[in-house]
Amino acid sequence: MTKPPHQLLKPIACLGAALSLSALAALPGVAIPRLNLTGYPEPAPGLKRWVIQPSGLLPKSTDPLISAHPIDWRIQLIVGQTVRLDCNTKRLSGSGMTMRMLPKASGKALFEVKGPVAVISTKMACPDDQPTRTTFLPLGNQPYLVPYNASWPIVVDLPENVQMRWRIWKAETLQQNAVKL
Repeated sequence: MTKPPHQLLKPIACLGAALSLSALAALPGVAIPRLNLTGYPEPAPGLKRWVIQPSGLLPKSTDPLISAHPIDWRIQLIVGQTVRLDCNTKRLSGSGMTMRMLPKASGKALFEVKGPVAVISTKMACPDDQPTRTTFLPLGNQPYLVPYNASWPIVVDLPENVQMRWRIWKAETLQQNAVKL
């Protein structure tokens, strides 16, 4: 017995953006945005291309205070590097992310981090018995947010030693009054 289409989509909605497009392609009746990189130039030498294709099938929040409208959502681009931490303070140093509009790609943008990204650290002697841990260090202190649009991919060119992560931000539905002075 076949399940109705809305029941087929329930497992997908639960997994949300964590599912890869290849896993979604195997399920019947699921709309998948096409990855179209027409108009994007090749990455500059020394840069590697990362692509995020937002899904059009994200789970709706059960919380009425969280907006269910993609117009209220943003995608945070997190550029960083996985490093081994000890007692020293470490952070990434490098040029920030830039965005350039592509005239041949009908309003699409290319995000880039040009130049080297390096780990800088204090140089304290750590106790021998202190454990180390692996963590992801982000580049920069402020979140880099772009509008959520399932129709267009987000294309980011980064130096070879850098990784790309992302997450979705959803706005509250509650609007608050500002104080007029």
